[in-house]
Amino acid sequence: MLAAGNLMHPHPTEAQEATLEESGVSDSPSVALDLLSGDVWAWQKTLAGTCRGCPPEATITLLVNGTPIPAEREGDAFTAVAKLDPGENEVLAVARMPDGHEEHSAPVTYTVRLQPRPTARLTTRIDGERVVFDGTASEASEYDGAVIKTWSVSLTEMASRPAGQPATSRLSPRHPITPSPSLPGIWSGAIPTADGEYYASLTVEDDRGRTDSAVSYFVVTDGQARVPDAVHERAAWISDAVVYGVVPRNFDPPGFNGVTTRLDDLADLGVTALWFAPITRTLPDLFGYEVTDYFDVRAEYGTKEDFRALVEAAHARGIRVLMDFVPNHTSIEHPYARDAAANGQASTHWDYYDRDPGGNPTHYFSWTHLPNLNYDNPEVGRFMMEAFSYWVREFDVDGFRVDAVWGIKERNPEWLTAFLAEMNRIKPDSLLIAEASARDEFYFEQGFDAAYDWTDELGQWAWGDALGGIAPIGEAMVDVLTDGGQGYHEAALVMRFLNNNDTGQRFVSTYGVDFYRIALAMLLTLPGLPCLYTGDEVGAEYQPYSQSGPIEWTDHHRLRDDTKKLIALRRGTPALHSREWLPLAVEPATPLFAYQRGGEGGRRQGERAATPLSASPPLVIVLLNFSGSDIEAVADLPDDTAATLGDRELTDLWSGDPIPAPADRRVTVAIPGWGFRFLTRAPGS
Repeated sequence: MLAAGNLMHPHPTEAQEATLEESGVSDSPSVALDLLSGDVWAWQKTLAGTCRGCPPEATITLLVNGTPIPAEREGDAFTAVAKLDPGENEVLAVARMPDGHEEHSAPVTYTVRLQPRPTARLTTRIDGERVVFDGTASEASEYDGAVIKTWSVSLTEMASRPAGQPATSRLSPRHPITPSPSLPGIWSGAIPTADGEYYASLTVEDDRGRTDSAVSYFVVTDGQARVPDAVHERAAWISDAVVYGVVPRNFDPPGFNGVTTRLDDLADLGVTALWFAPITRTLPDLFGYEVTDYFDVRAEYGTKEDFRALVEAAHARGIRVLMDFVPNHTSIEHPYARDAAANGQASTHWDYYDRDPGGNPTHYFSWTHLPNLNYDNPEVGRFMMEAFSYWVREFDVDGFRVDAVWGIKERNPEWLTAFLAEMNRIKPDSLLIAEASARDEFYFEQGFDAAYDWTDELGQWAWGDALGGIAPIGEAMVDVLTDGGQGYHEAALVMRFLNNNDTGQRFVSTYGVDFYRIALAMLLTLPGLPCLYTGDEVGAEYQPYSQSGPIEWTDHHRLRDDTKKLIALRRGTPALHSREWLPLAVEPATPLFAYQRGGEGGRRQGERAATPLSASPPLVIVLLNFSGSDIEAVADLPDDTAATLGDRELTDLWSGDPIPAPADRRVTVAIPGWGFRFLTRAPGS
């Protein structure tokens, strides 16, 4: 322990200075820590400094909130591992000279942003006729090791939506089920008889009253229970999900309250998830990818309580909420970036940013204002993990679209693996969308639920060449929908869109209303995760990055009713939200595109060859006319399809019109200009 009296005299006396001069040291030694004050995202940190002019016999100690920690010396340099407390920690270095006097560094404050809590971990297994939940792998707080004293688990049911249920229906209520505890941290209960997903939530509390929660689930199908593959399987609600991109500043009034007032309209439209453009704090008038605070909302959108109320209101209507999150980079105006720019390597946050050999922050494209974060620094990984989980824990958001995730994959893919595991721990039914090409199998192998409909070229929309080229649309679309014949990863779920934040001028402005309407029909009948964007249902014309106020919400082209009906058909027709599809040969080929959805002999999105599937939903034949001329279409049917349909009359799900039965493995049907048909076996036939 350092003597209190010595702490009162940090500088040498005249006699001590004389002694130093006699020993050959002409100047007083100086002690300094290398890093200035700043945030810390760890419970312990290796701190370094220098003691210039200190004789080899001098000892150096760090005082961390008054607690001494011996440092190791190597020449003038010293290091020590400091254990830090939540909040502010005052640290200074003290050098004790051979004659007993001391030199002190200037005090530095390191602010730990972590909250001490245990870590709940829950696994589920099926044991005969019972389900067992095991929370014994839960961990004490890494800060102080406080003992976990209580475990509590609740089991709730999220039944899958029955086929054919209206798209406007709300989420099934969760019915509490009480398992019986068998051993501390372990519970078991009878397997429910009803099909559905059953979610168990574990809450652990340590002897200091701090809590954490984790979630696990199992599935009952045809009376048989199983534990799903946490990495490669998705929650059931995602199978018929329709995502709607929300730019709060384009609503009326702008912000959270404007979105809240439109929730009934969105619920009536049939969308199941809202993807919010960045709502975290950013600079005024920017779109939001320039984050300056990951733990606060944009003041112009409202308050955190406004956002919390919005999430609750959306959930009450059966709509989930996703956030657009930006882990690859911060704004150059983020406090960490500003501190690093001002103080150089003395900044606590200098190493928070990826740097080139010259010490300059790296960035992609021309994004000099968006410096890349350094995921080789464990504090950065923890910082961003806490940022993501904050919005799940505190606001119950249901997933994320992860911006520029390809950048993190390039620099530190292991962090993404850890991130996905953490999201699965706290909310396994979340939807995680990678802003990256679905042609890259990495994202699905690691556990992302969906990725973008891009080509192999970063950011290039796969449909662009197909819709704007000179080849027949059907032929071109088959090429892009099958990755040029290569096929997607078997777990691929492709997020498809006509518009998003990066597509610039709206699709309707580029291609016209008629083309837009039929492209919308294609979007909502192909396999994948369809995404509409702010105002798509009314054909709004604007550009997201330049439109800072409300858009024109008037439905000038009478598109909303068609959009609502298409969503209802997709969600209410198992074949249309299944993963099975098969392109069909159709004449005349130039303006037409035809494909089969569902049925035996289809291929799953992602598979490289046609693979017969068991228990496939009744098939639907989709025919799209990309021209203004009325056409008599003739579609060739595979043998399996022709055998399934036989000589039975068909019906058009869109118009309700009866359609003659196939003949000679062909379906012949009239399609109006810019029209479409969704053919299936007529009821009762």
